[in-house]
Amino acid sequence: MSDPADVWAIIPVKETQDAKQRLAPVLSAALRQELALAMLEDVLEAVTAAGLGGVILVTIDPHAIALARRYGAETIADGARNGHTGAVQAGARHLIAQGRSTMLTVPGDLPLITAAEIERVIGAHGPAPAFTIVPAHDEQGSNAILMSPPDAVPLRFGEDSYFPHLAASRACGIEPCIVRLPGIAFDIDNPKDLHHFAQLKSRTRAGKFLAEIANERFG
Repeated sequence: MSDPADVWAIIPVKETQDAKQRLAPVLSAALRQELALAMLEDVLEAVTAAGLGGVILVTIDPHAIALARRYGAETIADGARNGHTGAVQAGARHLIAQGRSTMLTVPGDLPLITAAEIERVIGAHGPAPAFTIVPAHDEQGSNAILMSPPDAVPLRFGEDSYFPHLAASRACGIEPCIVRLPGIAFDIDNPKDLHHFAQLKSRTRAGKFLAEIANERFG
């Protein structure tokens, strides 16, 4: 089990004006941006409450930077335009340069993530070198990765990253620890995900935002 104070979160956030383009059939660009920021705030609230050593957003988006400041998180611009993988790699380099031992990386679109789930991931994590992963609900994506040291395993994110990450960990001589958690497992990528999330009537910021949209449209 790792000490939460030794864990630093890296959260890549691309420019929110272009967020969630696969939701374009059901949400305007302005609403997609608002949803992305609501989900990001849900993530920031969870990682902040988990008592980590620190939180870093890899971003150049002014709205995300403002949210980071509100939650006491740091921001770095290096790697922010290099895709999800490049942003995480830049975050890992930053942590290593600062002498940090453990990196937790999660995306900013996990509206059901909780501090309790983050604590479970940390509780399952073994001594370095170690690799702990939480798969997406469809076992395609890698929705949370905890690594000691931050560059223990080469990462490559995408729609089919989960099993390749397991293989990459084993290739580095590290047996991956797999933790399945419903909140972290759920992300919103397409209209089907959005519809499912709306049906949950979540009281998260993202859930309340969708409820407000529904009331305005159909209330």
